[in-house]
Order: sequence, then C-alpha cells, then structure tokens
Amino acid sequence: MQSMSLVRQKEYSPRRVAASAGERAMAKIYLVDDDENILTSVSMFLESEGYEVKKFHDGVTALEALRASPPDLAVFDVKMPRMDGLELLRHLRKTSNLPVIFLTSKDDEFDEAIGFNMGADDYITKPFSQRLLGERIKAVLRRARLTNIEMPEPQEGDDKVIRRGKLVLDPNRHACSWNDEPVRLTVTEFLILEALAKRPGYVKSRDQLMDAAYDDQIYVDDRTIDSHIKRLRKKFRKNDKSFDGIETLYGVGYKYKEA
Repeated sequence: MQSMSLVRQKEYSPRRVAASAGERAMAKIYLVDDDENILTSVSMFLESEGYEVKKFHDGVTALEALRASPPDLAVFDVKMPRMDGLELLRHLRKTSNLPVIFLTSKDDEFDEAIGFNMGADDYITKPFSQRLLGERIKAVLRRARLTNIEMPEPQEGDDKVIRRGKLVLDPNRHACSWNDEPVRLTVTEFLILEALAKRPGYVKSRDQLMDAAYDDQIYVDDRTIDSHIKRLRKKFRKNDKSFDGIETLYGVGYKYKEA
C-alpha cells in the first residue's frame, strides 16, 4: 500500500473556513458508502449543519441519481460493491465537473495521486471526525461557488477574461476554451490554470499553485499538483494534439508559455 501521508499543512484561518447558514442551506450532498453506520452518522451530522443529504449504498444506484438530478457535491467511499468510488468517479467525469470528496480506509490500496488525477477534489481517511469532513465540504463548496458566480455577459476588453493565444479563460463563468472549443475543467483544474495563465512566462512553484487552488485547511502533497497538471494537459490534447502550453521546469515548478 502506498503512503497516505500528506506533507503540507498551513495555518488554520477562521476567515477562510467559515460558511454562512445560507450557503449550507442551499447545498445538496450525495453520500455514497456501503457502511450503514457511516451513512447514518454522517448524514445526521450534515443535516444538522443545514445541508440536504441523500444516501446511497452502492455506486451503480448513485450514478443513476447523479445523472438524473446532480447535487452540489458528492462524497464517495472508495471501496464499495458493484461499483467502487474510483469507477463511479470515472463515469461521472465523462459528463460532469461535480465536486467530489473521497472517503478512504487506511487499509485500502489507494493512491491519492490516482484519485486526484481522475478529478477528485479532496479525500479524507477513515476513521475521521465529522467536524473535519464538514470543514472539507465547506472548503470545496466555497471554491466551486467562487468560480460559478452569476455575472453579466463579458464585454470586449473585459479585464477579468484571460486571453492567451488560443486559450480563453472566463473566471466569472468558470468557462475555458481552446481554439474556440470548450474545455471542461474541474474547479481545482481551473484555478491552477488561471494562476499559470495570468502571468505567462513566469514560473509558479507547486506551493504557489497549491495556494491558488486550495483552502488553508486542505492538505496536499507535491504529487497532487503534478496529477492536476497531467490531467489538464490530457484535456487540452483531446482538442489539440500539439498542445504544449504548460511547461514543466523540473525541480522548480510550472509555467504557462508566452504566446
């Protein structure tokens, strides 16, 4: 089993963690786990926090519901019968950028880099405190909302829209296109790309990209950023096999190439 240790921790910031009751009341969460005790205890806690929670015992049933009526966020157990959490996420990512948090066990043969490379937003290891899960959910929802705020239609010369050759990023709408073709990105992928594209030619270290993409209470290691970069390149190369906009500087970080 590969190590699950996470090497990065930042100071706790109450300002970044706090979420209003209004935000929580608006959020619908799907909880997918074959452990009835976890389903019951976690759903009761989240409902007490103001969330609307729907429970599922397996990935097959959950996938049908996710496609029919998507929630604001989903929490998947990694190891489940019929369809495990990784397979469930693989199917989901074909059509949706829904924020997803994994629940893993210390005994699971799980590599966090694989989970992030598939498009997970965060993960937490069992046994966990419900309060910690609640904080992780708040953080992921906040990041999703920050990139999906309804704004007026962008005008020519809008300084919030980033244009770098074939790349167009609209942070107001969480919209990305390459050569006029849309590129579907998760919240984390979008924030990493935005940080790079804002200053083409300038190197961003992994720590700087972590700062851009994650709240203070989410702990990740260097491989997480590498996994997101790999996934970004793969998505752009589906539209353009010659895409080379993100350059790796080994031992230093990444930069977006100047047009």
